[in-house]
Order: sequence, then structure tokens, then C-alpha cells
Amino acid sequence: QLEIVESGGGLVQPGGSLRLSCTTSRDSLQNYAIGWFRQVPGKEREAVSCITKRSVPNYVDSVKGRFTISRDNAKNTVHLQMNSLKPEDTAVYYCAADMWAVCTPAGLDGGQYWGQGTQVTVSS
Repeated sequence: QLEIVESGGGLVQPGGSLRLSCTTSRDSLQNYAIGWFRQVPGKEREAVSCITKRSVPNYVDSVKGRFTISRDNAKNTVHLQMNSLKPEDTAVYYCAADMWAVCTPAGLDGGQYWGQGTQVTVSS
């Protein structure tokens, strides 16, 4: 069982930046495709970005050009750098890891293991 831990959420003003992190201590994240998802209460969870085992990133259109996903293999961590944040980015953000899922511009097609989520609030 892979225990995923997210961190880095918080309150930021519109136009600001946050960096989310996703890590685990039980395996190397290089063995997994990693996806970031977000969910607003009352709405379905939506994909945001993902990265393949070989570190190829993908983004959904709504965050393209503003968000950057990357791997820090030395720290066994995947980051989601979020710039130019908008109020509509407000959500709980979740990290998912999947050894077999496909990462496409539509997001990660799967999710074997999930973190507990971290709240991102964009508000003035």
C-alpha cells in the first residue's frame, strides 16, 4: 500500500503562486505515473495535470501555461507549481499515483493510490 502525502496548499491572492508537493516514503515515485486532481464541493473531481514515469508532463487546457508539474527524484517528490492563480482554481487538490495508468493531456487515466488532499484557496 502506497501512502501518498500532499502539502503546500494555502490561501493566496489572485495572481499569486503556490507549489504543491506529493511524496511517499514507501516506494520510489519513479515507478508511478503521477496525477494531480482537484475537487470543489458539489462538483466532480477534475484532472489538472499529470506526469509520466519518464517525466513527460501533460496539462488540461484550463491550467496550461500557468501550472508546471515536475519530478524531484532525489527527494522522491512530484511538485505542482501553480502561478497566476485565479479564484476558480480554488479547490482541494489531490495527488494520485498509478503504476499502470496513462498520462495524457486529459489527465491521469487512473489512480491506484490517493493522498488526503490539500486545500488551495485563491481569494482577495
